[in-house]
Amino acid sequence: MTALKDIPLKTITGADASLGDYAGKVALVVNVASKCGLTPQYEGLEKLYRDYRDKGFVVLGFPANDFAGQEPGDNAEIAEFCQTKFSVDFPMFAKIAVTGADKHPLYAALTAAAPKASGDPDAFRERLKGFGMTPNADPEVLWNFEKFLVGKDGSVIGRFAPTAAPDDAALVGAIEGALAS
Repeated sequence: MTALKDIPLKTITGADASLGDYAGKVALVVNVASKCGLTPQYEGLEKLYRDYRDKGFVVLGFPANDFAGQEPGDNAEIAEFCQTKFSVDFPMFAKIAVTGADKHPLYAALTAAAPKASGDPDAFRERLKGFGMTPNADPEVLWNFEKFLVGKDGSVIGRFAPTAAPDDAALVGAIEGALAS
């Protein structure tokens, strides 16, 4: 299996990239969407990035249109939305699929390394069912704004449900613990 750091990626502007570009940093990998009820998490993610980036932390945003068509834009539209609506300064990547047959290799590796999210994904699954949706089962990504914490060594050290806000005590504690290690 290819190491996370070696999986080829594209930035939102089309440049070649990989998680290896962030070697030695703690990274929070998040699948994001512009038209989701959780979209306001961009604000908290940007705050996390600003609060901890000088300590070796980075948020990495991966737009995905896998859930109810909530990220319909192209990369340029997504970048403009993130900048104008939330002043996003953390690295953003090209739109990818995070579930299903077209799942990007990064998300195949992330979900294999951490097959179940912490927090309360089951309550969120019940909410989705209440809206007439069929939620994904583990290990698939449940919804937009699911978070994977990757340690300085490139290993996945945590996975957080979409409803875990960026200021969630467990998430912040995990970030601080990873930065201290």
